[in-house]
Amino acid sequence: MSLSRFFILCVLYQQPLHGYEITKRVGAITNGCCAPTEGSLYPVLKEFTEAGLVSVVTQVVSGRERKVYTLTALGKEAYKVASAAWGDVAVYILKAIERNKRGQP
Repeated sequence: MSLSRFFILCVLYQQPLHGYEITKRVGAITNGCCAPTEGSLYPVLKEFTEAGLVSVVTQVVSGRERKVYTLTALGKEAYKVASAAWGDVAVYILKAIERNKRGQP
């Protein structure tokens, strides 16, 4: 799973959100480095919905429709698996950075 997809699952694991809020939250937790664009977010959400990772409900707020995305049980499990995998990878990334700082191969 790509890092950008992981962060989308990450913010949805915390609570159901609409698309714009997903973008804002991912941007906030990654200091802007991994915030999805509208053009990249919605295809991922469609993919997650089709895979059964996310359910979607349309709400009307102030006369406007918006879709709110919620992780399903399968989506929560996917997040946990991805979280463990990225946690493992992060350890090795940090080790590689430290070796390079010290000039070690």
